[in-house]
Amino acid sequence: MKKIFLSLMFSFFFANLNAQNIPMTFHNGSFKSIPLNIPGVMNPNLNPKSNSGVSLDVGQKVYFFPNGTKKNREILFIVDATWRNDTILQIDKIIEKRKIEILP
Repeated sequence: MKKIFLSLMFSFFFANLNAQNIPMTFHNGSFKSIPLNIPGVMNPNLNPKSNSGVSLDVGQKVYFFPNGTKKNREILFIVDATWRNDTILQIDKIIEKRKIEILP
């Protein structure tokens, strides 16, 4: 029993060391608000011409609403382990690109 407990503690400790939290800035350079959905974290509404600081775990999914309604959401991006700390993401530009990819 003691060996199982120590094994679980060891695994938990090293699993947490590998978990990465990446600080970044979301920039909205457009003149419209941008609603986003980040499950388990928050549902930010980026104001026009603004920046918003956020720290997200690697693998975190960030969604946007391509039709402007909260009924239909699409993945905007998934946080990647190759991203650098304090990256500035041009959210309005990323959305423009994603809309071209997904909308007919």
